[in-house]
Amino acid sequence: MQQAFQNSGLDAPDAGAVNGVIGLSLHEAVRRLLTDPEQKALMESIMQGYRECYRVAEQHITLYPGVHEVLGELRKRGYWLGVVTGKSLPGVKRVLETFSLSDYFYVIRSADCTHSKPHPAMVSECMAELGIDVERTVVVGDALFDVQMAVAAGVPCIGVSFGVGERDELLEAGAEVVIDEFSTLLNYFPPLV
Repeated sequence: MQQAFQNSGLDAPDAGAVNGVIGLSLHEAVRRLLTDPEQKALMESIMQGYRECYRVAEQHITLYPGVHEVLGELRKRGYWLGVVTGKSLPGVKRVLETFSLSDYFYVIRSADCTHSKPHPAMVSECMAELGIDVERTVVVGDALFDVQMAVAAGVPCIGVSFGVGERDELLEAGAEVVIDEFSTLLNYFPPLV
């Protein structure tokens, strides 16, 4: 994001400000980072620059240890998994395909197809598509906006400390618990079948 701002001739927002918009749609993130109303005309340029920078950075993304094993075990235990993300639909599909993760997920919602986090629409739409209710839904997220979205949807949230959010911030926002390792998720999802 910082590079995209610089490429558009603007001062880069500080890292804290950028971390504070992770999880939002690209449009909403850039809108919040543009503090001068006169800079709004640069929004498209910044978003395009971000997309270009992200495609380069995407080549260096790695998975957390145990992701395939945990997702496979959750599916085996009878859980229907979905993805809700501030990324674009093509972007999230590209990441899922690159890491052979697509088959684990039944439904995907992205902020370019519905409301951005923290609005509850992505979660609500996934529940509707799968025919499940709030009592059978849990959001797992690493960002403040993930927790706020879950709370707005009336769904419990498990926070993860190994992403962008801080443990205390996630708990204060309403996460039921915050875990430190991806494999710990299995402790909260007993077999359904």
